[in-house]
Amino acid sequence: MKIVILGAGQVGRTAAYQLAREEANEVTVVDSNEELLRDLQDRLDIRTVAGNASFPTVLEAAGVPDADILIALTSSDEVNMMACEVAYTLYRTPTKIARIRSAEYTNHPKLFSAEALSVDVCISPEQLVTEYIERLIRHPGALQVLDFADGRVRLVGLRARKGGLLVGQALRTLRDHIPNTEARVVAIYRGNRAVSPEGDTVIEDGDEVFFLAAKDDIKRFMAEMRREESPARRIVIAGGGHIGFSLARQLEKSNQVKIIERDPKRARRISEQLESAIVLEGDAADEELLIEENIDSCDVFAALTNSEEANILSAMLAKQLGAAKVMALINKPSYAELMQSGSIDIAISPQTITIGSLLAHVRRGDVVRVHSLRRGAAEAIEAIIHGDHRSSRVVGKRVEDISLPEGASIGCVVRGEEVIMAHHDTVVQADDHVVLFITDRRHVDQVERLFLGETAGRR
Repeated sequence: MKIVILGAGQVGRTAAYQLAREEANEVTVVDSNEELLRDLQDRLDIRTVAGNASFPTVLEAAGVPDADILIALTSSDEVNMMACEVAYTLYRTPTKIARIRSAEYTNHPKLFSAEALSVDVCISPEQLVTEYIERLIRHPGALQVLDFADGRVRLVGLRARKGGLLVGQALRTLRDHIPNTEARVVAIYRGNRAVSPEGDTVIEDGDEVFFLAAKDDIKRFMAEMRREESPARRIVIAGGGHIGFSLARQLEKSNQVKIIERDPKRARRISEQLESAIVLEGDAADEELLIEENIDSCDVFAALTNSEEANILSAMLAKQLGAAKVMALINKPSYAELMQSGSIDIAISPQTITIGSLLAHVRRGDVVRVHSLRRGAAEAIEAIIHGDHRSSRVVGKRVEDISLPEGASIGCVVRGEEVIMAHHDTVVQADDHVVLFITDRRHVDQVERLFLGETAGRR
């Protein structure tokens, strides 16, 4: 597949890393910064083109006339939209994805309708990150909360802690502990090592456990893994930018919310737009300010400024001063993992969250949703199964008879409104939504060929 990525910023680089590692893809990256392009080319087997991403001559040099997908990820909404317009008008590029940050555009869906702008898929990283953080706050104790099947199924990652009823128990005892509840452990990580979740696998204190369950069963299952935590009531947000403001607006209806914003003009503006949230002008890394605002009584401190250094510093300070849980927005995924193993409870990587939305439109077959996990090493995929027992290698077969690569597992099957946790004798049918977990994303291509080969030519 020929893919052209416009923009070599954090999101563009992450997309290039993920897509270039797959043998079936030919990736070209366009950016006006030649130094960034040289660095990328030293690290990856890709083509690069320097220039303005919306100029027809630059797009032509990048191979857009023959491209299957154009992914516009520059920092300018206008450049991204214009690039999609040019690609469609001159070259009829089949799939055009644009990163759109400003709510002035995203609040008007008619702009991206079939008869309007030539953008097939509009991605707003800020909106995706806001929704992600809100789900974490709504599920105390979770490290990740990811939706499938329009929210009917959720994948939750959490750290098993001593005191949880399942710690020290084999997975086969799951049903005994939680009767009348269906859940499926799809992956366990012990340190940096993946542990295969078999019936006799024993969950240990400190394990990172990923499980799938119907939305209504999530909290009951989490309580078995670790002591149940009280719902978060008092939230302090550092940074009143796009993400901080949007999160405050979502949470202020049900929580006590404070925002700390250093820019006086921005602080005044957002205070006028929020209903009950309190906006404080100041520095979130100011110890006196945090003590004055009783940071030791807050349930969640979320550092969401544009500076990852400021986020790390303020989150660590808030934790030291007694905040129950701290989160920090960290752009570099490698930093995020490092920080999360220390005094920061949850490190949020916007790139890891955003890349899933991109991958869902790049994967072969009828892929509905992709979530990138553990810095891109693992993936969770929701796909629709097509064909019949003659044209498909999975339709009409039991799960135990499907030859999955090592580290891949079927977590659940969604059939209409019914959520079916996958067992060895579960039969896959046409039009099922299947949620797959792949602990080693190097096997993604093999899984695609097995499950999705019958629809590979549809895109």
